[in-house]
Amino acid sequence: MKIPLGGVKEAKIPLKPVNAASVLAAGMDAEINLPSSILRHYDVLVDFPGHRFSIGAPGTIRFRGPSGKVQINPENGLIQVPGQIEKKKYNLALDLGASISFLSEELFAKLAAAHPDSPRMTGAVGSANMWGLDEEPKWKLMRVDRVQYGPIFLANVALVEFPKDRMEFFEKRAGMPTAGLLGSNALLNYRVGLDYAHSTVYFEIGRMFNFPDFDVIGLILRPEDDGRFTILGVAEHEGMPSVPPGPDGVQTGDHLVAVDGIPAAGSTMGQVWAMLGGTPGQERRLMIERGGRQFAVAARIQHFLAELPDERDRQKKK
Repeated sequence: MKIPLGGVKEAKIPLKPVNAASVLAAGMDAEINLPSSILRHYDVLVDFPGHRFSIGAPGTIRFRGPSGKVQINPENGLIQVPGQIEKKKYNLALDLGASISFLSEELFAKLAAAHPDSPRMTGAVGSANMWGLDEEPKWKLMRVDRVQYGPIFLANVALVEFPKDRMEFFEKRAGMPTAGLLGSNALLNYRVGLDYAHSTVYFEIGRMFNFPDFDVIGLILRPEDDGRFTILGVAEHEGMPSVPPGPDGVQTGDHLVAVDGIPAAGSTMGQVWAMLGGTPGQERRLMIERGGRQFAVAARIQHFLAELPDERDRQKKK
């Protein structure tokens, strides 16, 4: 189908990044970005389990699953879903283009203080390694036990602390109070239907399996415009660097050349993280490049952001 782009501002993306976030879709094979200001004129269905995206004229897609009313910014199409955390009501944006979820700095700190035993870490590994921003090695992550999101309840949601300046910019664009956003990491088991015409979102469960997106090698990466991947940092695990550091290990500024003999250059960010993932304890052979010299480093997959205790108990009972 033809989708008119009249009225949408066109931005020509430079080949070389002006800053870490200026490339269109670093680490992805994408040539155009359709904003929500365009999508809001259509029915949209994002089927994560089926790896399918559908778009059609209003009324042409048959939505299924529990539904809930949402608030939509009429200017840009951004969606805010009413929800609850710890029995308190909040608006949380729906951002299926984000690979991780974010909470405001204030709410993140409040939940962290109330639940000191909640799994947490520093360093954007796995699905949290979104763009390769310079500050991603310092990002704080935490699992939240329960989040009510519209008509559904989500367990063990991994969230990143939203820096105050970015949160203020995001809230300004939303045009209404919001406590953060839920990204695709929390909704990978769902078919998410966006009925913009009726300000309604649908969540149809498509599978029960939870992919262990934080069972990975603890590198924080930045995809470069030449197809390479720069190592921005190494996350700690149990108080120690999760990948061997030093002259014979990994250092900030090194490049990841290959994982177990599979070249990384030209891959998408998701493909590289799939190569770095697996079962905790498994060893991966990383080919590292530093100053034109290549050498191998052995690293083990770690279980970052372990599930909350009650969730582990439920899994054992199953």
